[in-house]
Amino acid sequence: MARPQPRRGGIGRVIGASLIGTTVEWYDFFLYGAAAALVFNDLFFPTADPLTGTLIAFVTYAIGFAARPIGGVVFGHFGDKVGRKKLLVISLLMMGGATFAMGLLPTYATIGIGAPLLLTVLRLIQGFALGGEWGGAVLLVSEHGGAKHRGFWASWPQAGAPGGNLLATGVLALLAAFQSDDAFQAWGWRIPFLLSGVLVIIGLWIRVSVSESPVFLEAQAKAEAARQASGVPEQAPVIEVFRTGWRQVVSAIGVRYGENVSYYILTAFLLVYVTEHLDLSKSVGLNAVAIGSAVHFVTIPLWGALSDRLGRRPVTLIGAVGMAGWAFAFFAMLDTESFPVIAVAVTVGLLLHGAMYGPQAAYISEMFDTRVRYSGASMGSQIASILAGALAPIIAVELLKDFDSGVPIAVYLSAASLVTVVAVWCAQETLGRDLAQDVSTSAVGLPGAAGPGEGEESGTAAGGSRADVPLGR
Repeated sequence: MARPQPRRGGIGRVIGASLIGTTVEWYDFFLYGAAAALVFNDLFFPTADPLTGTLIAFVTYAIGFAARPIGGVVFGHFGDKVGRKKLLVISLLMMGGATFAMGLLPTYATIGIGAPLLLTVLRLIQGFALGGEWGGAVLLVSEHGGAKHRGFWASWPQAGAPGGNLLATGVLALLAAFQSDDAFQAWGWRIPFLLSGVLVIIGLWIRVSVSESPVFLEAQAKAEAARQASGVPEQAPVIEVFRTGWRQVVSAIGVRYGENVSYYILTAFLLVYVTEHLDLSKSVGLNAVAIGSAVHFVTIPLWGALSDRLGRRPVTLIGAVGMAGWAFAFFAMLDTESFPVIAVAVTVGLLLHGAMYGPQAAYISEMFDTRVRYSGASMGSQIASILAGALAPIIAVELLKDFDSGVPIAVYLSAASLVTVVAVWCAQETLGRDLAQDVSTSAVGLPGAAGPGEGEESGTAAGGSRADVPLGR
């Protein structure tokens, strides 16, 4: 069966649409994390103890993560049924609308308990939308691009995470620099949330211009032909992925675990540590994260490209092993209270994080068959987000309250990274896999092997695999 071709544009347009969309969505999501560390404790969760208020704010931050697997299941189901593009447009509108509404919320001083309740509802909508965003964005690129450079192409939506974080922290840092603390606390914090409305319009305009995944269109045509021939309806993708791909889901969770914990320690919790424990200005933490995020944004695609040569597993292991050791140096450098040293600590940490994060989109995409790929990738990723990213700031704040030191948090971060080391060591290498083939019949290639002749520029992915190397470690 001839593979459906994209109607408009090539891989560049698809990458641009995915990158801009994920940047906007992560801007919205991270903006809440930064605000939880800096202002929400006073405005929505006022308590006598600042750390307790921050802890409560991070609990609502974690609630957004709790909604992400639900979003992953719902968006994954319909994304595997009707296509990746339509669901990505919906996720962008939901995320942007919720974030814009946060900028209009009255505070606790105005309406009492209603303020944190409304904030929590909007946070749930954010999490639900983001649960469907990641899988769709990385699959749209992975399924348009060929196997030879898939790690590089698919890493660009990953760069949307530091891009969004850079944008969020940059806007907050700019406001903090030109506003007094009182003005920022009174109304300045609303500006970044309201800016989300403008960003969503831009992202939506670009995202609706791309074509649907050709690999998905081919799989959809085959599935329809099979249904007509057999008369037996297909199972729901979420049921199918647990029936045939639960091992891949577990692998995806493990691959994500250390990466997810480290990211939220290095970015969201850092702001708490710098302001509450070290008693430094919030601009110190915001500027350090902004510098680190800029380096992170540039280097994530480089790690993805390296995984096209060395394999997904070796590059991921570089990041996970490195992070396990860097965790202790990280907190020791923060304790110097020197901004240049803190900026270096964050930048090196995010550089190592990028080695885990860059290959991840291609790695997890290559674990699943097309008919369940959106569901499987979303579930593995978002279950990990609850076990890792949702709990990381809460655990870190509680450890800081109990021990008044960064050492126990370093132990926690190192242990989380070792979980990923074990998961990746036990997982299969997927480099070179043809996404149009099922996992059970696909073969993978070795670094340097001849590519499968896939159309890179047009966004097609021709059949045929690389060398006949069994799928395995």
